[in-house]
Amino acid sequence: MEKNNWFRTYSYIWTGQFISLLSSSAVNFSIMIWLSLTHKSAEVLAFAAIAGLLPQAIIGPFAGVYIDRWDRKKVMIFADGFIALCTLGMTFVLKSDGTNMFLIYLLMACRSIGSAFHSPAMQAIAPLLVPEDKLLRVSGINQMLQSVSSIAGPALGTLAISYFPISSVLYLDVIGAAVAITSLLFVTIPHLSRSDVKPSIAAVLDDLKQGMRAIYHNKGLKMLFLYAMVATFCIMPVAIMFPLLTIGHYSGGKWEMSIIEIIWGIGMLVGGSFLGLAKVSLSKVVLVNSMHIVLGITFALSGWFPSTWFVPFVIMTGLGGVSMSIFSASFMTIIQEQVPVEMLGRVFSLYFSIAILPSMIGLLFTGFIADAIGVATAFIIAGLIVVLVGLLSFFNASIMSLGHTEK
Repeated sequence: MEKNNWFRTYSYIWTGQFISLLSSSAVNFSIMIWLSLTHKSAEVLAFAAIAGLLPQAIIGPFAGVYIDRWDRKKVMIFADGFIALCTLGMTFVLKSDGTNMFLIYLLMACRSIGSAFHSPAMQAIAPLLVPEDKLLRVSGINQMLQSVSSIAGPALGTLAISYFPISSVLYLDVIGAAVAITSLLFVTIPHLSRSDVKPSIAAVLDDLKQGMRAIYHNKGLKMLFLYAMVATFCIMPVAIMFPLLTIGHYSGGKWEMSIIEIIWGIGMLVGGSFLGLAKVSLSKVVLVNSMHIVLGITFALSGWFPSTWFVPFVIMTGLGGVSMSIFSASFMTIIQEQVPVEMLGRVFSLYFSIAILPSMIGLLFTGFIADAIGVATAFIIAGLIVVLVGLLSFFNASIMSLGHTEK
């Protein structure tokens, strides 16, 4: 298929996904506020994060096998619908007296299963529609949309939960999913047909092995995944403690938490705009390594600042958003360039699992970390380790050579 109408097609996808991202951002932040103010517990936040990530990490590699076999457009539609149904179920649980947190965790886990199919499918459609020389720009625009939703979402979520119960706020996510599904109905996405659309278990495992080999035999990609895994192991437990750092160390409330989320989104918007609008000649590998260093510094300084330095904390948060946006777009583009298009679903799923699974260990100890060494100290330690990961990456020849290899 000629990729000459890719921008018009992607415009429909971007429109629907933006509405969905905005509603999800508002709902996710509302849930975070509700959990933080209701329970004031790092363990509750950690269990919620585990429920939202662990199923995706476990079934992700197998989901990727089917994403590469199935119509990726239909995968996204059904995944969006399933996530919306799970959210709808959460509204009924939260309406009842004496909220059952086990059911909340269970439904968040079910939403994670839907995300295991939706996120890799979304990343895997880009090379089917977009010329290779435009992939980084598309990744930048994707980051811009996520950033705008990260800016407006927390403000919308804070406003919504200030006037409505959490059970009513969740309906925003259902509406967003409906819009995303509708937008997909108006686009045509090429389907890489496979003769064995109903594979045996052996065929699925063989496909999974092929995805693993695509990573393993590319030494640079393998090492890049390893470094990302180490960084994520440190980032995830700290990232979920941002609300606790805001309301504990910096003595903030729901609006201060909202400000931090909005500033993070503004930072991501700046980073995505830079990649989406500028012609970037710098190596994507250099961008990935550099952004690890910058992100780690922002974490370390956020924990090191005195409790009265809320404004510098806000500035560091914005800079962290810039670095995360540039890192994510560059990292995804490297994968899209290094892996054959027919294997992207498997490889993206494997990446999400490889990056997330080790971080579950850190999340399990989040409550202990917060109580034993303090949230601020945890930010400092994690930030310094992420800086070290970025520095070591520059001295790894196989990683630095990634920009010079072909699919």
